[in-house]
Amino acid sequence: MKQTSDFLVIGSGIAGLSYALKVAAHGTVSIVTKREVSETATNLAQGGIASVFSEEDSFEAHVEDTMKAGAWLSDTGIVKMVVESGPQAITDLIDWGVKFSRNEANEYDLTREGGHSQRRILHAKDMTGQEIERALVAAAEKHPNITFYEHHIAVDLITEAKIKHRRVKPDRCLGAYVLDIENKEVITFGARITVLATGGAGKVYLYTCNPDVATGDGVAMAYRAGATVANMEFMQFHPTTLYHPLAKSFLISEAVRGEGAILKRSDGTPFMAQYHELKDLAPRDIVARAIDNEMKIRGDDCVFLDITNKDAAYIKDRFPNIYETCLGYGIDITREPIPVVPAAHYLCGGVAVDSWGQSDIENLFAIGETSCTGLHGANRLASNSLLEGVVYGDRAAQKSLELITDKQSPFPPIEPWDSGNATDSDEEVVVAHNWDEIRRCMWNYVGIVRSNKRLVRALRRIQMIQEEIADYYWDFTVTSDLVELRNIATVAEMIVRCALERKESRGLHYTIDYPETDNIHWKKSTTVCKVF
Repeated sequence: MKQTSDFLVIGSGIAGLSYALKVAAHGTVSIVTKREVSETATNLAQGGIASVFSEEDSFEAHVEDTMKAGAWLSDTGIVKMVVESGPQAITDLIDWGVKFSRNEANEYDLTREGGHSQRRILHAKDMTGQEIERALVAAAEKHPNITFYEHHIAVDLITEAKIKHRRVKPDRCLGAYVLDIENKEVITFGARITVLATGGAGKVYLYTCNPDVATGDGVAMAYRAGATVANMEFMQFHPTTLYHPLAKSFLISEAVRGEGAILKRSDGTPFMAQYHELKDLAPRDIVARAIDNEMKIRGDDCVFLDITNKDAAYIKDRFPNIYETCLGYGIDITREPIPVVPAAHYLCGGVAVDSWGQSDIENLFAIGETSCTGLHGANRLASNSLLEGVVYGDRAAQKSLELITDKQSPFPPIEPWDSGNATDSDEEVVVAHNWDEIRRCMWNYVGIVRSNKRLVRALRRIQMIQEEIADYYWDFTVTSDLVELRNIATVAEMIVRCALERKESRGLHYTIDYPETDNIHWKKSTTVCKVF
């Protein structure tokens, strides 16, 4: 079976939907999403979206905060471009129907988060992502040129080199092979432009606040197709996820600290003052390492986030989702501190792209968390991710429309998916076991604090697992679980390789073998590219 469209968007979060809405007037758009359309990281975002939106703030201040948080590895030109595009990005969201919270004066209720010097976070209570996803899905569903394909997971990109069975330079993307999960059929999706907007890769780690869909699919597919991938060692661990045996890594928004919550030890002693001058509003990498250190030196299972210094009515109004969720686990955050631990949260690396979201494979774009744009550097500043998604959705759309108006060489015929002699597997336990082993290996050896010895051990084990996966992949009929397992193994290997390459500690990458930052040799990106 074959589907064709002008634009193929893989992923249905803020970046993919923004892009689709920008190009839909100029051609047909297929949006492939592997679960329900709203089951995305965007939908789970609590805090908000960062943009200069008050007279007390400035572009220069936002740029400075972003560069500091990124440990000065961010691309200054990209940071400036994204920050200055912020107000228009917010206007686009509002025009698409997003309703941000307002204060009593009917002005947008700007809040502050870690690493920000000003209040510049627009939000919708503590359910900002849910509101953005609602509005963008509603707008996309109304557009006659946009078609959603739910419960479809991309398996691999289709490139000219793959079709011609030889290396082609420059290579060109022609679409993707996509598994219809419910009908167990691989469909050929041909497209003039293909956009990867598949989100992050938090599920590579045992503990994460990411949704189940965050298996690094876009990064892994792009790497297998020959695209350059960069800065994979920079996995951000959110400092504060709810610690409870029944909670599935529920995130406690950075905005809670932005509104005055204090991190404390089990005896009630605040501790962030000894780690950073901004105390509880320090950048995420510093807060996560501080919590990790406190837990290790004291043997505690968690630390505590205390916002009981605020009025109960204010807490319930400002953080209704967090309040109700914690209450459901027997924790009244208006009366008692919240037990929290760090968890894998955001991938700052990804598919290397230019200022328009283009990869080094023609007609292949990557936007949102899937990409490495140069904005985040070694550590993402809170709430810059949603901003990046909208800005690059727009920029990728602009460049895509330029490309499809240019005269392009005719597309070669695309071969249908060939399953060969693959049979249905009756040993799904192998997939489950390898999945669990990768995630535990990454958590134990490639976590918040690293060492060369642990990284080498992790690489050796992941490569052994990849050999098992390769045998399994080609012998049995492809399933969504197998596709995701293959992808997290690929992403895990790239994270370890980039971590081994960087001989310093910077931002989210902290190694006991190289504890200092080396601006002479390592103020640059690490890259990996598949050798054919």
